Order: sequence, then C-alpha cells, then structure tokens
Amino acid sequence: MALSDLLYPDNPKRKQELVNLHQELLDCMSTNFHATNELAGVLNKHLGCTITPIEMRESSTVRENCEIIIQVMSEIQHQVQKIDSDMKEKLEPVLYQKLYDIKEPELEKIAIAQRVFSVILGEATSTAAMVAIKLLGSNFLTLTVSKLIGLLAAIGASVLGGVSITIIGLGLEMILHAILGAVERSQLLTAVRSYEKHLAEFKAASEKYQCAIHEVTSLVRQQVQ
Repeated sequence: MALSDLLYPDNPKRKQELVNLHQELLDCMSTNFHATNELAGVLNKHLGCTITPIEMRESSTVRENCEIIIQVMSEIQHQVQKIDSDMKEKLEPVLYQKLYDIKEPELEKIAIAQRVFSVILGEATSTAAMVAIKLLGSNFLTLTVSKLIGLLAAIGASVLGGVSITIIGLGLEMILHAILGAVERSQLLTAVRSYEKHLAEFKAASEKYQCAIHEVTSLVRQQVQ
C-alpha cells in the first residue's frame, strides 16, 4: 500500500490536495517574484535605487525562496521610507504635508516632489516624481507589502516550508516523505489545513500587491509613451 493511502485511507481525493497546494504556492510566488522585479526596475531606473533583481531558486526550499523575496521587499520598503525622509528633510513643512493631503491635486504633488528629486538626483523627470507620489500616497508600504512579508514568513515557517520547490515534479509520495520528516502522521492533516488558510490569505494579499505594482508600472509606461 502506498504511503499516501496509509495517510488518507478514507478519502482518496486528499492524495492530490497536497500537490495542488504546493503548486498553487509556487505559481503565486513566481508571479510575486516577477512583480517585485518590475517594481525594483522602476525604482532603479527612475529613483536612483540599486535593488538587485531576484529569481526563484529551484534547488532551494519554499522557506529559502520566501526569505529571498522578503529581503527584496524589505529593501523596497527601506527605499520608499528613505524617499519620504528626503522629502521631509528638504521641503518646508507646509509643502511636505501637501504630499499627503488627499484634497491636493496630484499634479501639484508631482511638481513638489520633482523639486526634491532635482536636488537629490541632479536631474529629475516628472516620471520619477509621479512614481514617488504614487508609492508615498497609497497604502502600498504600510499595508500591502507589510502584510505580504508577514504571510511569506508564516508560510516559510509552515509544514511545507522545508520542502524543495522542485519536489512537485517527483510526485505525491516524495512530498509526503519530505513533510513527514517534520511532523507526526497524526499531525499532518491539521498542518495541511493550517497551510490552506495561510495560502488563501497569501493569494489574496498577493493580488493586492500585484495590482499596486501594475498601477505604478502602467503609469510609468504611459508617461514614457
């Protein structure tokens, strides 16, 4: 009898559940890697940042890949915070407050930001100012990225965190063998259910993250055309 039959004697459909969860995670993570690189590229090109692009490592575990993307997301957070600090330092308090005033016209905010970037970068385009205003004036930093970092950390620490991302091609038995090294058989179903909850939250947060990045990159493309 196969190991998966021993673990799931009452419900053959559960045999595929774990594989499906793992594949969903990998697909979602891959999209997040791509979106993060897109945003990093915009920051590097227009705001003078030097964020290194990332890629999923097929020979590494889920946890290790989570750590890779968390590191770059944290660097993006740091860069946006630095932009805010530069604005606060170089602008008069009244002008700085205008950047966060929802009633203030966006074109005025962009003009204010462009003055600062002209000093910081020596030369600044309206695109650079627009990107800065978009990032500073949204919930991107305080909510979207922070939420996703927390969920990535939870997934990395979960029962599937120690599984290699390439194991998906080796079949269910290998995945189960890998997980059973971390938990008792009696705990496996509970762990998988907990993982399902993490994954559902992760997918929802990822969609918001990707939409926020798409909004910025779309505006950049419109400015360049």
